[in-house]
Amino acid sequence: QKEGKGDCWDNAVMESFFATLKTELIYNEIFITRKDVKSKIFDYIELFYNRKRRHSSLGSKSPIEFEIMAKPT
Repeated sequence: QKEGKGDCWDNAVMESFFATLKTELIYNEIFITRKDVKSKIFDYIELFYNRKRRHSSLGSKSPIEFEIMAKPT
């Protein structure tokens, strides 16, 4: 753990993820209950973001496409 002041890059990955989550999901939905929110966020992360969404850090491939490409033939 660091002591003292952090810098703006300490949490850059999570800041980027939450900005994307808000833009792609939260701002486009109307939620009635907390259960709805939890369910939608779970689905977004586990079924879309981690599997299907194209990531610039992976050469604009989805994680599954990248994994298939990286497997030895």
